[in-house]
Amino acid sequence: MSRTVSSWILSSARNSTVLQGKGRSYSICIPNRNKIKWKLVFSKTRLYPAGSCSLDDTFSLKKAFRHTSTEEEHFSFQLSPSQINDILRAGELSHKILDLNSKNANSVLRFESNQLASNTPIEDRRSAATCLQTKGMMFGVFDGHAGSACAQAVSERLLHYIAVSLMSRQTLEEIELAVECMKPVLPILQWHKHPNDVEYREITSQYFENLRVYWQHLLDLDTEPGFSLEEAMICAFKRLDSDISLEVQAPQENELMRNIALQVAFSGATACVAHIDGVHLHVANTGDCRAILGVREEDGTWSTLPLTRDHNALDEFEIRRLKREHPRSEEKTLFVNDRLLGILMPSRAFGDVQLKWSKELQHSVLENSCDVEALNIYQYVPPNYHTPPYLTAEPEVTYHKLRSKDKFLVIASDGLWEMLSNEKVVKLVAGHLTELNVQKPQLAFEKPVNLGYMHNLLLQRKNRGIASLDQNIATHLIRHAIGSNEYGEVDQEKLAAMLTLPEDLARMYRDDITVTVVYFNSETIENYYRNN
Repeated sequence: MSRTVSSWILSSARNSTVLQGKGRSYSICIPNRNKIKWKLVFSKTRLYPAGSCSLDDTFSLKKAFRHTSTEEEHFSFQLSPSQINDILRAGELSHKILDLNSKNANSVLRFESNQLASNTPIEDRRSAATCLQTKGMMFGVFDGHAGSACAQAVSERLLHYIAVSLMSRQTLEEIELAVECMKPVLPILQWHKHPNDVEYREITSQYFENLRVYWQHLLDLDTEPGFSLEEAMICAFKRLDSDISLEVQAPQENELMRNIALQVAFSGATACVAHIDGVHLHVANTGDCRAILGVREEDGTWSTLPLTRDHNALDEFEIRRLKREHPRSEEKTLFVNDRLLGILMPSRAFGDVQLKWSKELQHSVLENSCDVEALNIYQYVPPNYHTPPYLTAEPEVTYHKLRSKDKFLVIASDGLWEMLSNEKVVKLVAGHLTELNVQKPQLAFEKPVNLGYMHNLLLQRKNRGIASLDQNIATHLIRHAIGSNEYGEVDQEKLAAMLTLPEDLARMYRDDITVTVVYFNSETIENYYRNN
């Protein structure tokens, strides 16, 4: 980005020019003084319980470099390289798997993750955990809209619901007995968190009680719970969304818990969760987060394997599904301007009860709530709202049996995919692997020699001895997503401009971005096939 372009961005904003950029997931178009502006129906939440940390605190260093408005008199897009790195690396998380159980070697070698905010506070969330009562690891990315409350709740709770769905009757009975006897409960998950990850501490007890009701329901079933992984993930997604809806309808004396329940239910979140157990990979997706595999073919070239579909108005399957679920008289009003009912971009999501409840229920809940306007929650019924629910949290689950050529998994919110194609992401991760010498450089030619092999050898020679700018691959992807020029190279001036964009302009150019990259242990995967 040249200085001319940087100046154009600023002047465009000050002149109120509407730029073609990245739209919010949740918005309504309203006329205002003969101009069209996009306004959030349910504006961003800032509620954080006492004792927990806000992402405003998490990113305090970054905000020192970021302007709050285009109306500031002294406005600059300038950042030093070290300031750029401080901003980009603030949310880095990495974890290497220590394989202490030789009998059940982990197919996950390590994972790296990062986030970059556009909204203030950031509306994306992420989760990573090891299952302690069942086998496997789980990784999730959650993209919030109309605030961060729903994404926050789902990121804290969904992996627990999946883990409980996979437990045997015996394990569930042991946990229930421990709770009844007020004894320590077996830990369900081992979390892998960033030190500054937000947590709703004051409402944890209520979340646990509702999780307990769920496992009691599983125990009441006549048969052994024993869901398949696909069934467990679908059941967990749907049950959590149902609990979010019921919690806000239940009488609640604690005002803080009541307010959180309201904000969770009336905001929304899409979700993509991967469960990895040995060579068995399941990905459950609701909305427009995305998961892809990076595959290294036998000839040394790289290919991309998508594991999810974006659930939105551009997907023919989603259009047909919604048309089947609603009367023919609504066919022309289900999607308006590529949004569900003209409001929501994703066609599947948690929360968003205003697209699931009847008008009467919405009115009843909001009428009986204390000062919902202070929470920035308002009843809004879109036109042509006749046969709710229009929205579901039921996921699509994809199963893939890992092969030794499957090298990594990328899960990210749509903020990344709006900027980079699937193929570009795989190319960047593959190049980063070569640059860091994760794949041992070949010192001699192999026979027969093919073009893919020669290409990788040249990359290795080119990058040998050159230190990587970013050790964390998620940071590397984010850097390229917001800073690449038309030649695919990172433009430092464009990068600085994108990072210093004020809050009233940033969302026109980029969304919140959350990325998690999981590297697979090829040796473990090869051993599985060798032994089976």
